[in-house]
Amino acid sequence: MKMLIKNATVVDENSKHHMQVKDLLIENGTIISVEDNITTADADVFEAKNLHVSLGWTELNARFGEPGYEYKEDLESGLSAAAKGGFTQVALMPSTKPCIQSKTDVSFLTQRTAKHAVNLLPIGALTENRDGKQITEMYDMHQSGAIAFSDDKRSIENAYVMKIAMLYAKNFDGLIMSFSSEKKTANLGQMNEGVTSTKLGLKGIPSLAEELQLARDLQLCEYTNAKVHFSSLTTAESMKMIREAKNKGLNITADTSSYHLLLDDTKLEQFDSNLKVNPPLRSKKDVKALKAALKDGTLDAVTSDHQPQNIENKKCEFDLAAFGMINLETSFSVANTALKANLSIEEIIPKFTSTPRKILGLDIPTIEEGAVADLTIFNPELKWKLHKKEIVSKSKNTALTNLEFTGKPLAIYNNGQFVPCN
Repeated sequence: MKMLIKNATVVDENSKHHMQVKDLLIENGTIISVEDNITTADADVFEAKNLHVSLGWTELNARFGEPGYEYKEDLESGLSAAAKGGFTQVALMPSTKPCIQSKTDVSFLTQRTAKHAVNLLPIGALTENRDGKQITEMYDMHQSGAIAFSDDKRSIENAYVMKIAMLYAKNFDGLIMSFSSEKKTANLGQMNEGVTSTKLGLKGIPSLAEELQLARDLQLCEYTNAKVHFSSLTTAESMKMIREAKNKGLNITADTSSYHLLLDDTKLEQFDSNLKVNPPLRSKKDVKALKAALKDGTLDAVTSDHQPQNIENKKCEFDLAAFGMINLETSFSVANTALKANLSIEEIIPKFTSTPRKILGLDIPTIEEGAVADLTIFNPELKWKLHKKEIVSKSKNTALTNLEFTGKPLAIYNNGQFVPCN
């Protein structure tokens, strides 16, 4: 099948066509022509107003429910949500039941999803049963296709275990993904500790919980010279710490979620449990610092932090509600809306394309003749709203419905498949 994409602005800093309006002709999963004007009678044509095309977007931090929590999200619904959100690759956290902790578990995920338009990239558990006590057989999982290793939102409390994991992963250039939240300091908090939590009478999670864990793991990174990615950082002080560590030459990268760029803790005044997330929504000062960190490169990537929860886990008292929000279908739109006053589209797109791939050690193709067609097609200026009935994720736990966003994915092309995002 041939596909012709008409009049699209190419957003790819590694391509000679960067920021030029071109036609792209694709056949059997390969870009066969990139020209000013292509005419052909035997191709399906895709054209729309203000079309842009980039390398396919890569998600670093998502959760599905299969195996064990299929009622929240199964592999098919999760990958469909990713496609609708413009992603061609999704790195999947191991927090299932049982968790992904063996080469058999990794193979199960890759084999079940092999024919999908969206590539699934399994992340293996860092410790057995994600209990922080004994490291897993990371090398076996790596050999079977695990892209990285993490205990997801369970920080490793034992510094010795974390040190051993870092040293072990170095043997095969493995990537550890660390979540920063010191458990005793977080102390069963419900939202960001500050003026709003005091006013609402909710137990707070202080910024210090993130910063203490981050400080320890940065010291371990320096000691071991290991490669570590820090997921879902949210505070202004964390940005200073990452900036200083990078200036010292540590082999680290970091991300934040798109909704942490758009929303702050004052949004919780309506006690919407869909806004109960971990790490919590922070202060306006922190949001400003996150945007500045993306601008100067301190933060390397933006993620969805997609965490489906069934209705019983959310439609209850705030203290009893589970943490998490779905965001795969909205992540780019949320980030673009939050950042468009601070960053150009040329600065935003690499946070979804080349930088996540670099973090995961993946190839970074370019939009050129002869290249594999791994593409996301989008309109960065399109105004739209998310309606609950349009959500394809099994879970509907989002506070982002009926907000107006700027920027929307329109389609993806990957693995020889064209998938519209409607």
